Amino acid sequence: MHEEINYLTDNFIKKWYKRTKPALAFKAKSKKEFLSWQRTLKNKVRELLGELPGPANLKPDLYSREEKEKYIREKWIIQTEKDCFMPLYLLIPKGIKGKVPAILCCHGHGIHAKDNVSGVTFNVAERENMKRIANYNYAEQMTERGFVTIAPDWRSFGERVAYSNLYEPRDQCNIHFLQHLILGRTLLLANVFDATRAIDFLLTRKEVDKNRIGCMGLSFGGTMTTYTTLLDERIKAADIICYATSTEHYTINNPNTCGSQLVPHLYKYADVGDVMAAIAPRPLLIESGANDTCFYLDSARKAHNILKKAYKAAGAENNLWIEIFPGEHSFSGRKAFDFFEKYLGKPKNARIRRNY
Repeated sequence: MHEEINYLTDNFIKKWYKRTKPALAFKAKSKKEFLSWQRTLKNKVRELLGELPGPANLKPDLYSREEKEKYIREKWIIQTEKDCFMPLYLLIPKGIKGKVPAILCCHGHGIHAKDNVSGVTFNVAERENMKRIANYNYAEQMTERGFVTIAPDWRSFGERVAYSNLYEPRDQCNIHFLQHLILGRTLLLANVFDATRAIDFLLTRKEVDKNRIGCMGLSFGGTMTTYTTLLDERIKAADIICYATSTEHYTINNPNTCGSQLVPHLYKYADVGDVMAAIAPRPLLIESGANDTCFYLDSARKAHNILKKAYKAAGAENNLWIEIFPGEHSFSGRKAFDFFEKYLGKPKNARIRRNY
């Protein structure tokens, strides 16, 4: 309606976007070209994310232990960097013998954070509805299939903001992004760092096979899965759920982002699909909802096309799984269990329930 008003900032930004050509957009045709591009892009993303925190003693502190029918759910607090503490749930299948694969389960944008993915609802209707509508309890579901899972609260969410928005009506992700930035960091890198510390904690557990670590997450959890997997080679397979998109869609034309997901200056160098493509040749599952109104399928397909070309160039076409499922912004679960069992190994000796 206002497209012809030449002094509107939004109109300028859209024209600026169209003029911008990412310098490191994927173009490789061979494995050699792919590896060179991948190295350059990963280094650039790491540079754009800013200063990396220094790790502190984990100081793991067990807060509670709850016995469920198929698994044990423990609540822990660990220290990631100095003075920074992170609550998390650790879900351990009953009946396991020896070491089994483990999956870092990243929650999306929302006040209940790790509780959602861990099946913690406290019988509250709002939480029960979120679990049902988005099939959100994927940490619980994966544990019921024999995987150890870990689900932390990211900064700006869950218990780390006392289950509230202290800056209402402003988005506290944006506030925390600005505060981190003025102190020399980006919020996304701080959360990715915390994710690596969750993996550090996982690897202290006698139940966990350190060579079989996966990662998965919905929405902002997909953002976290993308960047954590890109930067932490200990992750051997990943499931990015309803996050494949394009900068044009989720940032320019239909802004659906926040400070917790922002990589400064990213589009000067790469689109979202390019960043995901740099995960190759490691196994990657992309779940996209045909009716997703957060990340529209048209934009998801743009990312899918980049990924297909990258995995082909990397000689790993079979390691890329793309699922377009009938549904909205949610965890599909139609392929994820087979995917992780194939690439992390099928957990043995656990009391596994199958309901898919």
